[in-house]
Amino acid sequence: MSSPSHVPVLLDRVVALLAPALDRPGAVLVDCTLGLGGHSAAVLERLDAVRVVGIDRDPEALRRAGERLAPFGDRFTGVLAVYDELREVLDDLGLPTVDGVLFDLGVSSMQLDVRERGFAYAEDAPLDMRMGGDGPTAADVLNTYDAAELTRVLREYGEERFARKIAAAVVRERAKEPFTTSARLVELLYAEIPAPARRTGGHPAKRTFQALRMEVNDELAVLRRALPAAIDAVSVGGRVVVESYHSLEDRLVKQAFAAATRLDVPEDLPFVPEGHEPALRLVTRGAEKASPEEISQNPRAASVRLRAVERVTQGGVAA
Repeated sequence: MSSPSHVPVLLDRVVALLAPALDRPGAVLVDCTLGLGGHSAAVLERLDAVRVVGIDRDPEALRRAGERLAPFGDRFTGVLAVYDELREVLDDLGLPTVDGVLFDLGVSSMQLDVRERGFAYAEDAPLDMRMGGDGPTAADVLNTYDAAELTRVLREYGEERFARKIAAAVVRERAKEPFTTSARLVELLYAEIPAPARRTGGHPAKRTFQALRMEVNDELAVLRRALPAAIDAVSVGGRVVVESYHSLEDRLVKQAFAAATRLDVPEDLPFVPEGHEPALRLVTRGAEKASPEEISQNPRAASVRLRAVERVTQGGVAA
């Protein structure tokens, strides 16, 4: 099996955003997307009193991260779960609230760099793309969805202009032989996407592979459930920090944070009555991006959008 590498995106900025919330005895951070543990390792190294609970749906990622973080002893706890199970995880650990929650969304190095997982289009590999070990694979999606469903997935999750054309070709070609590996799909995409479009916007397979991955792992629905749970879980002074890599993900984060920080009074009221202040405040102004220098060293940082909120009062349960 090939070995993954791991370069955390915006590492210093993420730790800096979390540090004020974690600078207290007994502070707890939940890393909802543990991966290979890069962000968690930095937090544990730089903030001596913090305990980290790391959640991942991928058993292999959890194993590797556990080995990496073993020197921190009982300051790290790994949990096999999908991050929309955040509340259940905290209940099982006897944690009514925590001080920080981190999401680093999208595909991790654990999946992307291991050829056998089928996330990358640069090498021929089985069309799996499951972040965990259960449920339908990307091959199942390609071989069973009708043309309309495939078009929706490619258009919505991949923002693919040629979604209908690609879907029709997939249906046509699978009638001859089912799709099993990535090389045949990449070949189809080169054939169906016009040459001028192939010369811009990165690899022509990028959008389709992204769309399949998001469909297989139900990523937007999981995020839609997880964000309110994270907002509700942080105590006063606690922060939720999210790194998104897709416009639909970032839109969900922006909407959830806007709802949590919105004033619960009429717009024309000249003052805010006591008890009606927002329960949370925005820490970042809009979405922060990686610097050109970081992008040149780590191309995965090019599409990152970073947002953070802090709880300032109790109450204001997320919808």
